[in-house]
Amino acid sequence: MATTNPALEQLGGYPLAGLQDLANELRADGGPVADFSIGDPDEPTPPFIRDALIDAVGPVSRYPTAAGQRALREAVASWVRTRHGVEVDPDVHVLPSAGSKEAIFHLPLAVLDPHGDRRAVVWGDPGYPVYGRGALFAGGVSDPVPLTHEGAWRLELGDLGADRLAAACLAWVNYPHNPTGAVVDVDYYRRQVATAREQGLLLASDECYQEVWFDEPAPSVLEVCEGNFTDVLAFVSLSKRSGMTGYRAGAIVGDPELIRRLRLLRPNVGTASPDFVQVAATAAWRDQTHVDARRAVFAAKRDVVLGFLRDAGIEVSGSDATFYVWFRAPGGDDTGYAEALLKERIIASPGTAFGPAGAGWMRLALVPTVQGCREAVERWAEAIDAGRLPS
Repeated sequence: MATTNPALEQLGGYPLAGLQDLANELRADGGPVADFSIGDPDEPTPPFIRDALIDAVGPVSRYPTAAGQRALREAVASWVRTRHGVEVDPDVHVLPSAGSKEAIFHLPLAVLDPHGDRRAVVWGDPGYPVYGRGALFAGGVSDPVPLTHEGAWRLELGDLGADRLAAACLAWVNYPHNPTGAVVDVDYYRRQVATAREQGLLLASDECYQEVWFDEPAPSVLEVCEGNFTDVLAFVSLSKRSGMTGYRAGAIVGDPELIRRLRLLRPNVGTASPDFVQVAATAAWRDQTHVDARRAVFAAKRDVVLGFLRDAGIEVSGSDATFYVWFRAPGGDDTGYAEALLKERIIASPGTAFGPAGAGWMRLALVPTVQGCREAVERWAEAIDAGRLPS
């Protein structure tokens, strides 16, 4: 039998893929299903973005360049300037990506020496599983740091031991945070940048949810760099901001030397978005009106779900931004409560899908429409009143 990469056996299946299989099984019988599992909202992509893509599909297909169309890089740079007040050069600080997931997964291939002394990748648990998986496939070590409700779900690099930091080449932060919806301020980023530079670490900030805020705009790590982006990268995406999950369009912004290295890596991987997707992405980055409208829809969904959880006496933590609501599983068993919800045709993610530190907690992705959220919580409340679910 041919050999295989041992990382595949070590990781097993992708944690949330099984939830999608369950959702498909429930839908097959034609009954109502409230799927709060995968962060892929039901709201349609704005028409002007779809039109831009259609108009850009020409009669001849060409390979896209790894560096991306200049108009797209300029649009990203303009958005960074408008949204964060930060000047970046589209030619040296910006690199389009096929969404953020592949860019996150591939980053260790460009910065991690599998034979070196600093092979660890630090990230917060619970968190996006791709941070650790990318490290393992690159020949490195995944080093998750347990996050807590008491610590506001924040990863503080300065709290880690010197030996742990000395073994790492890369640290991921992700705010607004998946899965908890926790947020941070600019002082947080100042501390992390200072620690990372003191320790010779690359600080990578996954900011794909930064446009899904409710009380005040979420900051970027780029805001604290004062024009010096050495050892700092921000990963941004149109998936959540513009309802373009299936388009696979995002960008990496920051350290010019690391951007140069990634430009060398990416043609070997072949992940550049097609030219017509890049045209649609350019249109999306240049418009803010649709982003504000989507945020208002997410706020309405959030109000429905948070109101229900509050009335039911279920503890909520984080949930200050993103379209995720993070709550303590009644009875303490996140997997057991997820299974009980399935019987009510409600699909939620157990916290352990995002790492061991998520045990006892659960995530709801605000995927259904506002009306779909109302119908789901009515079913949920009925099941609690009937004694089928604890509260």
